Amino acid sequence: MNTKDIEQLIELLEKSTISEIEVGKWGRMIRVSRQGGNVVVQNSAGVPAPTQTPAPAQASTETEDDESSLQGLAIKSPMVGTFYRSPSPDVDAFVKVGDHVKKGDTLCIIEAMKIMNEVEAEVSGVILDVQIENAQPVEYGQTLFLIEP
Repeated sequence: MNTKDIEQLIELLEKSTISEIEVGKWGRMIRVSRQGGNVVVQNSAGVPAPTQTPAPAQASTETEDDESSLQGLAIKSPMVGTFYRSPSPDVDAFVKVGDHVKKGDTLCIIEAMKIMNEVEAEVSGVILDVQIENAQPVEYGQTLFLIEP
């Protein structure tokens, strides 16, 4: 599938009342869904093999250990993409460990298909930990931040 095919799927989703489309072509699966008002595209076959199988399993185990030791609320990635701590490289991060945030404050940006999607705080609280390095790829559901409400 190429970019034009994916754009057509996004347009179809936006024009209809359905919430998810999954299409398979030449052994690749593409899922386009609505999540919290955002359109999310997940590619199940185009991800490099090393990050597809072993890395998420290890990352989730490490994340669970971190979450249990820090006792915070996990803010998870709503989509697959690239994690950015600031709106541009020459600007300070949206938040850092120890910052107080209010519900709705922007915590980071996840770039997916050249679209910048802001991730907002789900609750007010204090940032306990940032789980991802800047400009690193993230998976759907991967923990980004731990917040103490």
